[in-house]
Amino acid sequence: MHKKYHLYPWEIWILRQLRRWRNTFIGRFVQKKIIDNPDLRIPFQAIPLWVASALTGLVAVAYEDLFVLFEQTGKALHGLSPWIVFFTTPLFFALAWYMTARIAPNARGSGIPQLLAAVELAGTSRQALVRRLLNLRVALVKIGASLILLMGGGAIGREGPTLQIAGSVFDMVYRWVPDGWPRVSHRIMLITGGASGLAAAFNTPLGGIVYALEELSKSHIARFRTAVFSAVIIAGMTAQSFLGSYLYLGYPKLATLPLSMIWLVLLLGFVSGYLGAQFTMILRWLGQWRSRFRGRKQQLGVVLVLGLFFATLLFFTGTIGMGTGKSLINQLLFEGAGSAPWYAFPVRVLAAALSFSVGAPGGIFATSLSSGASLGAFLVHWGGLPAEHHNLMILVCMIGFLTGVTRTPFTAAILVLEMTDRHSAIFYFLLASMVAQLGAGWVSRRSFYEYQKEVYLDQLSAKG
Repeated sequence: MHKKYHLYPWEIWILRQLRRWRNTFIGRFVQKKIIDNPDLRIPFQAIPLWVASALTGLVAVAYEDLFVLFEQTGKALHGLSPWIVFFTTPLFFALAWYMTARIAPNARGSGIPQLLAAVELAGTSRQALVRRLLNLRVALVKIGASLILLMGGGAIGREGPTLQIAGSVFDMVYRWVPDGWPRVSHRIMLITGGASGLAAAFNTPLGGIVYALEELSKSHIARFRTAVFSAVIIAGMTAQSFLGSYLYLGYPKLATLPLSMIWLVLLLGFVSGYLGAQFTMILRWLGQWRSRFRGRKQQLGVVLVLGLFFATLLFFTGTIGMGTGKSLINQLLFEGAGSAPWYAFPVRVLAAALSFSVGAPGGIFATSLSSGASLGAFLVHWGGLPAEHHNLMILVCMIGFLTGVTRTPFTAAILVLEMTDRHSAIFYFLLASMVAQLGAGWVSRRSFYEYQKEVYLDQLSAKG
């Protein structure tokens, strides 16, 4: 099996040590009496998943700590002088793009399309191509270049990148499984990696499980559901052991919504889903425009122009367009919908579009949540909705906008539910996600990630 892959020297060394142990008396005994025991086959299949999940949790924790540090550093640089962004933003944008283009081009962007493409390739005659999308180099560049982009104030998230990093970890562990050891399918391994990455990134194990189920809707999961679910839990518990049992967004106050006002959930869910899908159309248009510039110098010029546009945005609007937007969400939920300026929504959308289009690593998961929150705050504040219902509608718009981007409505609803621990609103959340899916369908039939997945598959096919 391992002949299908190019292995690093240290991976070959690991496999040799495992083979040597297997040829010892104890190794042969364990293989015959335990590993080859049909009654123990499923638990032993799950062990590589558990190992990879623990590693994913550790990496996710380290990545989050670095992400927060670099985001704060970027904002601190902006605080030195409003004019400094005209130097720092184009510089760091260019460095992040160059690092990605030079070392690992497949590390650019969110990371979720690359993972989806790898899942589609796994188990086929082209599964050796998975290594181009998921590997140690891609994971390291994903982390390094996204942190550099943050230094320039980039409006990016770490959740999508964490999924590709987790997929790389799971793919590496899959290759380390020695011959003779019962294994799950390569596809199940990678999907579990993505689900574990999402659980560790947001501290939302149920969200990770639902994500796995939504992405595996066309695959057979029944046989391996216990292994997949336990792997997601291990990744989340590993991250939680270092970060504590925290909520991504705290405990916002929610009032009971009268049945006569349920139409607001339907309306805001539909509108936010529609606008979330429109946001992905902007990203696709920018990507097509950028692809016209082939040469390295031309691409650098485009990156510098995008950086200058972004710097101009920061100069006139401040730090509201920087980073993940998590602080903006908390501000809106705990200080009121009117605490942010009216232009927060267009600024967040434009900032995310410019940052993503640079061609460096950076996710749109968290930024979609902050865009949805600012949209909801604008609608309820200027629409005159009673203040006690503002938080619920802000959360509804977060779910709707994320659904419009990802087209995973149940994942969006469960993520926001776990981030806030507001179980009383679960029916509103699910209703908003389903209506948002309808609104997004008016714009395009597929998610942005699915379109991007096809791009990566076409590129891999062209390169052979």
